[in-house]
Amino acid sequence: MDNLVNFKRTGYCGNFRLADRHKEVSVCGWVQRVRDLGGLLFIDLRDRTGILQLAFDDNTPRELFKKASQVKPEYVLAATGRIRERSSKNKEIPTGDIEVEVTELRILAVSETPPFEITENCATNEATRMKHRYLDLRRPNLQRNIMLRHRVAKLTRDYFDENGFIEIETPILIKSTPEGARDYLVPSRLHKGKFYALPQSPQLYKQLSMVAGFDRYIQLARSFRDEDSRADRQPEFTQIDLEMSFVDMDDIIEMVEGYLARLFGEIMGMEIDLPLPRMTYREAMERFGTDKPDTRYTMEIFDISDLVSGCDFRVFTSALEEGGSVRGICAKNSVNVLSRKELDKLTDYIKGIGGKGIAWIRLTGDGVTSSFSRFMTEDEIKAIVEKAGAEEGDVVLIISDGDTSNVLFQLGSLRTELAKKLDLIPKGVYNLLWIVEIPFFEYDKETGQYVAMHHPFTSPMDECTDYLETEKSKVRAKAWDLVLNGIELSSGSIRITNPELQSRIFRILGLSEEEARRKFGYLLDAFKYGAPPHGGMGIGLDRLVMQLLECDSLRDVIAFPKLQNASEPMTDCPDVVDDAQLEELGLSILE
Repeated sequence: MDNLVNFKRTGYCGNFRLADRHKEVSVCGWVQRVRDLGGLLFIDLRDRTGILQLAFDDNTPRELFKKASQVKPEYVLAATGRIRERSSKNKEIPTGDIEVEVTELRILAVSETPPFEITENCATNEATRMKHRYLDLRRPNLQRNIMLRHRVAKLTRDYFDENGFIEIETPILIKSTPEGARDYLVPSRLHKGKFYALPQSPQLYKQLSMVAGFDRYIQLARSFRDEDSRADRQPEFTQIDLEMSFVDMDDIIEMVEGYLARLFGEIMGMEIDLPLPRMTYREAMERFGTDKPDTRYTMEIFDISDLVSGCDFRVFTSALEEGGSVRGICAKNSVNVLSRKELDKLTDYIKGIGGKGIAWIRLTGDGVTSSFSRFMTEDEIKAIVEKAGAEEGDVVLIISDGDTSNVLFQLGSLRTELAKKLDLIPKGVYNLLWIVEIPFFEYDKETGQYVAMHHPFTSPMDECTDYLETEKSKVRAKAWDLVLNGIELSSGSIRITNPELQSRIFRILGLSEEEARRKFGYLLDAFKYGAPPHGGMGIGLDRLVMQLLECDSLRDVIAFPKLQNASEPMTDCPDVVDDAQLEELGLSILE
């Protein structure tokens, strides 16, 4: 095995071009592939910048040629030679016009045959790739993702530093506080029977930083939530966490919009129009059935409750009698895709998310057909078609329920499902918008109680404080969300700084004075010593990069992610610990 004594790399493989002809270069990397053509031998050498062809021919000393012929994929090499123009060029790669006429070759490490091929779009199942994540990360597409993430993180720090923000690290071992998800708990060895929690966010510490006088705080904060994983959720994640004093909502939004403009300009080479559009929570729900709408395509919800209130179709009228509504969406130019069979599948989909089914109207060249035509007149169906703005080739899908929130949720989900099925989602389009006037409370149907929609430190709008206890459904918060292509990137709010109002909110949310003191006493005490008005946001860095790259999963932008069940097969994490460790912590495992 060779070493790197007296060898100095002069550049990365993917950075050389035809203008570098005749230069003497030294490069290092992994073998992508070897092509032995008898008297000619070519090695594609790969590093994080790309591929460079190493050439060995009749002019190569025999010992060097023999050494090169021993090389296999994923060997680690160092090579020195002169760059020359290739006789057979490869237009598929940036270095395809050149090759290195090798004069020195060192084999730095050998490799067994990897369990999968290190290629751009590897078809090997994810479990195998995650087991060998260090090999998976050699793939060029994943390396590009991780490097773009690095650029986003650097730009973030630069932008906020230039705008007067101070990066402050907050603790990882903290007191357990309710923030909407389950905490990860860490037992204390020195304080047996007591536990630290891993932070779901640095929320309270960044607010205390405002009390301390650091009026602009920023942190790329590691956060943890013990909740079920999905494509856009990981148990540990990074958020761009910021807080500002002496500001209102517009000040914070303006600062973040400047960041987004810089980000899209420098990272994506795109200009975004500012200010970004704003949509109230109510409007988003009414039009799209979700508070994080994807506005890259239309297919908005319409209300036909008034049109069907006197019809003979009991499915519709009973929903109205129960205080609900009847609403629909129009899938344009979809009649050839949404056959009866496909409509049955969509009906099953709606039933799977708690709905009762779908009523539909198909507009074909042969006329109008409907799943409920025998219950309604032609004029009634025509009125629905007109309200939907439907034309020949379209399909109208209708959902009714005694609870309008169910109707909106189901149509919002159906809209997303149809967009995928009908291939309506454009590539390379990034629609950003703010959702504002968010409800302070949301009704929990299981418990029959109102709970905080955001964390309990969010300030209600001033005009809503008089009916915090009496009309919770009308209370709106000084809170907002940032949405990108149907994904919530961020939540922000103006915080409560009045200790009396904060204690009042705790009482409304069911926390006794004793419990509030035990969990948040330090915050309430801090506010007694001159707390400035402040607010902030937390932008999901992982989700942001995932959206920029149009990836399907956060696992494509995190170097060492967890699987769906929160495990990491590469290290077999989580794992058991020995009895001595448990005894030291004063713990035992129940059988």
